[in-house]
Amino acid sequence: MGLADLWGHHWVGILLAASLLTMWSLPAAAQLTLDTNPFTTTQGEKDAVPSMSGTPWATQTHGRFIGLLAKPTISISQNTATEQMEQVTFYCYTKDANVTIQWFFKDVPLVFHERMQLSTDGKNLTILTVQREDSGIYKCEAQGFLHVHRSDPTFLTVNYGPDPFEIKLESGISSGEVVEVIEGSTVTLSVDTRSHPPPDYSWFLLNNSLPSSSMRTFTIQAVSKEHEGMYRCLVSNIATHLLRLSALEVRVLEMLTEPHIVPPTLNLMENASSVTLTCQTSHKEAGVLWFLRGQALLPNKHLVLSANNRSLVIHGLRRDDTGPYECEVWNWGSRARSKAVRLTISYGPDQVDITRGAASGAVSTVKAELNSSLTLYCQAESQPGAEFQWTLEHSTTVYMGQQLIIGTLTWEHQGVYNCMASNPLTQLARSASVLVTVVGPRSSLSARVIVGIALGILIFIALTAGLGYFLYNRNAKRFSRKKAEDPVQEAATPSSAEEPCAESCSNWPKAMYANLPEPQGQVGVKEMLPPDPLEQFYEKDPPSTASGYYCHGPRKPSSTVALDPLVPTLPKGNTESDYEVFMPP
Repeated sequence: MGLADLWGHHWVGILLAASLLTMWSLPAAAQLTLDTNPFTTTQGEKDAVPSMSGTPWATQTHGRFIGLLAKPTISISQNTATEQMEQVTFYCYTKDANVTIQWFFKDVPLVFHERMQLSTDGKNLTILTVQREDSGIYKCEAQGFLHVHRSDPTFLTVNYGPDPFEIKLESGISSGEVVEVIEGSTVTLSVDTRSHPPPDYSWFLLNNSLPSSSMRTFTIQAVSKEHEGMYRCLVSNIATHLLRLSALEVRVLEMLTEPHIVPPTLNLMENASSVTLTCQTSHKEAGVLWFLRGQALLPNKHLVLSANNRSLVIHGLRRDDTGPYECEVWNWGSRARSKAVRLTISYGPDQVDITRGAASGAVSTVKAELNSSLTLYCQAESQPGAEFQWTLEHSTTVYMGQQLIIGTLTWEHQGVYNCMASNPLTQLARSASVLVTVVGPRSSLSARVIVGIALGILIFIALTAGLGYFLYNRNAKRFSRKKAEDPVQEAATPSSAEEPCAESCSNWPKAMYANLPEPQGQVGVKEMLPPDPLEQFYEKDPPSTASGYYCHGPRKPSSTVALDPLVPTLPKGNTESDYEVFMPP
């Protein structure tokens, strides 16, 4: 090849370079922006129009568009930082010039915020106040015109925590800073806090360290009263040197036992001022509910509950406030109800009614047949049951009982009957009256008169029999003495005029007083003895004229006739007034 050929090839190269320069339009390439992210930076050419000398431009062009980019590297001021206490600076180093630097966090483009600063060339990234969300993998990427290259990951660790926390009870009910657990149950206390690195745990009960308490949970088996108290948990982070403390009061609830209602001790009267019922229980922390007739009691002006529901006050006691009443103690784990209590409230008696039958209506007048039976009932609402007394006007007799039974009605049973009902507890009494009228034929003699006559007859018979027996015995004794003194007696035969007397004297033995002189011109004194009621039982014959009993011939027997001792003779005069003498007053 000659010199001319060499120069020809040289000019061909010059022309080719010129054509390339025209095609690529360098000023436009210098203004190219690869990313709008604030962390992306663009390095332009030093000159808008390349130098025609060729070598410097060729080197830049060859490095930018034709050569491969070197792998960038990241350096960090510190790999571990404490949250809100330190700042961290990243530096992206690359050997290439005129490259764009872009930052990546967790393999996504980094989003800039107010706590970050970026240098003009994009190689320095500073996090002013490190937060826990800044912890992660960082990378930087060098971007050429036709090629990009990303660095190896760099790790930033941010220590933080522990955060504030609360102690939780997994098997109980929280009530503010106090939790309640049932005696005998299993209790687990736990805490949940965020921290890096993981924190240390320490549990305390009343400032005493608890065994096996280095975990975030603490368990108590079969909790009892001795486990009651204030529990504290201390959480510490050795990297951040932070400590957190939380407390929780645990209250152990006993298994509830049955309460009982203390009733009033005094007798309860209707319209009393107030009555108090007390629900007595040994569980001071338990709630109390009241029940009336099986339903939840709703307090009002009449039924008032105390502040702690332990007492129920009944104002203005009524007769329907008898109940039954129940009280119930409860907590969130158990409940127990008392036995029902009924109140006995005394009242009445109310209106008194008199009836003829147990189910009939009240009456004020009753008509009944003579000699029939009559039953009257007295009724009155009262608690306790009323006591009844019956009286008849103008009579002092008192009949006790709710019923008044008259077996056989007489005229004396007519009148106004009064029934009085009384309550011994309320000290109240009420009464009602009824007029009883007896209807039927009237008799001329009253029952009292008939009874008086019968009694008079019996008394007269008894007196007559006694007097006759006395006189007969006395005359018999005198006759015996006379016979002993004069044994010879003459038998006298009565004449025809004296036969009637002899006949009557045979039935009426008489004794002559022979030892007495007979008065002149007068009928001889005789004594008529009544027949002996026991004469029929004698074995010897009745006395005759031969025995000394005789009558004077011309004289007729006396008009006095012997009366049957069982049939008395009615006296003359006003017999009705004489009967009234025998009437009892």
